[in-house]
Formats: sequence, structure tokens, C-alpha cells
Amino acid sequence: MSVALSRAGKEALIAVADQGIGISPEDQRRLFQPFQRTGPARESFPGVGLGLYVARRIVAAHGGRVELESTVGVGSTFRVSLPIGEQRGERP
Repeated sequence: MSVALSRAGKEALIAVADQGIGISPEDQRRLFQPFQRTGPARESFPGVGLGLYVARRIVAAHGGRVELESTVGVGSTFRVSLPIGEQRGERP
């Protein structure tokens, strides 16, 4: 797994990538919907299927976006883009 942080113009970019089993196109279409658990994770890991749904909602509330690129048998990359606001001075 790798995590990368960068800046593109007025956006902060975060990419989290793995070289795992990947996510099928069918599962990708449902992945950000509430209560969706896909593929082997459904049987192998506990959860209710809200994590990515909530993460996308939080990022969107801050004016950003979450995107997924995945190939079965190769791995997945989740990308988060967030706008960088203007600095308003020092914090106390």
C-alpha cells in the first residue's frame, strides 16, 4: 500500500493505492452507496458498508471529491481532492 500527498493548483491531492485484488466494474458502481459491501470483504471483514459513503459525503461537504480507479487483479487507487483555502492568519 502507498499513500501520496501532493498539490495541484488550489487543490490538495491524496492518493491511497494498493496492489490487491482490485474491484470489479460492477462493484465500483455501487461502492459509494450506503450499506454496500462488495466482493471478498463481505465475508472477510466486519462492517456495515458505510465507510466510503460517509467519507465521500464529508469530502463533498468541504468542496472536494473522491474518485476510484481499479483493475481486477492489479489493484485500486482512491484519490481525494480538496480545495485549499486561503490562510486567515495564525491560530491561537
